[in-house]
Amino acid sequence: MSETTVMQTDLDRLGERVERAALLIQKLREDHDRLTHERETLTQRLQDLERKLQGQDASDLVTELTALRRDQKEWQTERREITQRVEQMLSKLERLDG
Repeated sequence: MSETTVMQTDLDRLGERVERAALLIQKLREDHDRLTHERETLTQRLQDLERKLQGQDASDLVTELTALRRDQKEWQTERREITQRVEQMLSKLERLDG
């Protein structure tokens, strides 16, 4: 193999590596732009949430959350009771029809 052929092969390989590097750099730039946009969006959301919570006491929020959970449990209990009553009524109706 002549020196010119070796040099051409080396240049081809170098060219391929440069192309791959350029593609990688382009992808990294796109990722950077996407992540920058995502960070800005999340920062805005955080600021919006902070404004909504501003002036609210954490203990008040915990108390409200506890009350909501208690209400939820009561509703679930009431729902189960109503379901049982309906099932009992349906059972009685089936016996009357039968």
